[in-house]
Amino acid sequence: MVETRLPKAPEKRQVTAIIFLLLLWEAGSASIKYSVLEERDSGSFVANLAKDLGLGVGELAARGARILSKGNKQYLQLERKSGNLLLKEKLDREELCGDTDPCILHFKVLLKNPVQFIQGELQLQDVNDHAPEFLENEILLKIPEGRHPGTSFPLKIAQDLDVGSNTVQKYTISTNSYFHLFTRNHSDGKKYPELVLDQALDREEQTQLRLTLTALDGGSPPRTGTSQVLIVIVDINDNAPEFAQRLYEVQVPENTPIGSLVVTVSATDLDAGTHGELSYSFFQYSNQIIQAFEINSITGEIRLKKMLDFEEIQSYHVEVEASDGGGLSEKCTVAIEVMDINDNAPELTMSLLLSDIPENSPETVVAVFGISDPDSGNNGKIMCSIQDHLPFLLKPTVENFYTLLTEGALDRERRADYNITITVTDLGTPRLKTQQSITVRVSDVNDNAPAFTKTSYTLFVRENNSP
Repeated sequence: MVETRLPKAPEKRQVTAIIFLLLLWEAGSASIKYSVLEERDSGSFVANLAKDLGLGVGELAARGARILSKGNKQYLQLERKSGNLLLKEKLDREELCGDTDPCILHFKVLLKNPVQFIQGELQLQDVNDHAPEFLENEILLKIPEGRHPGTSFPLKIAQDLDVGSNTVQKYTISTNSYFHLFTRNHSDGKKYPELVLDQALDREEQTQLRLTLTALDGGSPPRTGTSQVLIVIVDINDNAPEFAQRLYEVQVPENTPIGSLVVTVSATDLDAGTHGELSYSFFQYSNQIIQAFEINSITGEIRLKKMLDFEEIQSYHVEVEASDGGGLSEKCTVAIEVMDINDNAPELTMSLLLSDIPENSPETVVAVFGISDPDSGNNGKIMCSIQDHLPFLLKPTVENFYTLLTEGALDRERRADYNITITVTDLGTPRLKTQQSITVRVSDVNDNAPAFTKTSYTLFVRENNSP
């Protein structure tokens, strides 16, 4: 969030941005929304911007229209003459938004003359370009022979990078006499397969079963992924492991070194011998979890495998399974919150810069630029300022955009150019800042008439001079 601050020192004029409460210029409150399928080729038509804005042919070019996006990444391009809005490159929804649905790319339309902003949204619609995939080719399930019919056994889920109806919709299991499959809908929107026991198992009759688990997405036709389920039937072990806590909650700063201890989970088992020997492992893990963390199978220590990045992932939910030597297991959840540190300096992106300003023109726009900081809290709050005692103003416009304009008419005869340093500082600890210097030249207008050095001149001429 942003607030306007009064100057704390005479040498700087500070202006801060308010992210959600901004002074909009004229049409700045207008918005346009478009939708397009992912994976369309570069140059594909999105919409006719001129028509949607109610502008005539050539008005976009006359007003110097530009498409602005956060940072320097541009997904759209504008044909000013035709008014057509086109894709600048092929867009991958999974790369840009991951699991987020809907996938919204924000942009702005800048009209330079006069300066106006129009908010824009491009919704990137999913296509079924990924099949479900299990992280393991074989799922090992150890079931004691004494379990009663009706007992359910959770299976590991398949990953599908698509969203909505294109992601995993159901699971099936190969035909057998002992189990049927039940698909459970969780609050997170994912579907989890569970094996349900139909009749009692007898290890002396059969020591193991091998079934095929199939995940199907909602495409037409559906894409599928399979994994083998190996069910090992073990002798009765009447005490399952028990965790000291069902939920472990820890906070880890994003600059924690690799190899650091995150948390130690602990379980006990009342059985003796191999039935009481425990091993720890991750359960229902994703690629993100196994890339970031590792667990000691004997001690239950969870340590970092790579540096965390708050700007990429803010939290992890890790399921840990404790298994004894007899095939029984219990699970707990480790909630890891990544704590932000001020590791990103503010960014300044110049959208419009006029290096020559005519004298005697009041409140002339010199530059339009955007500022951003991916950090959170005070680390992401930004102040923007220029040097004091300059005839220029910083004015917040739309969201995190600023306009630099003259405070009044300039006089070239008094001063012909100005060196202006724009300083963007965050409020983190320590404070990080970014500076950009620009030079503004004052161009001359004919505002001074010729002037004699004297009001009168006296000349003496000798008479009878030859012509």
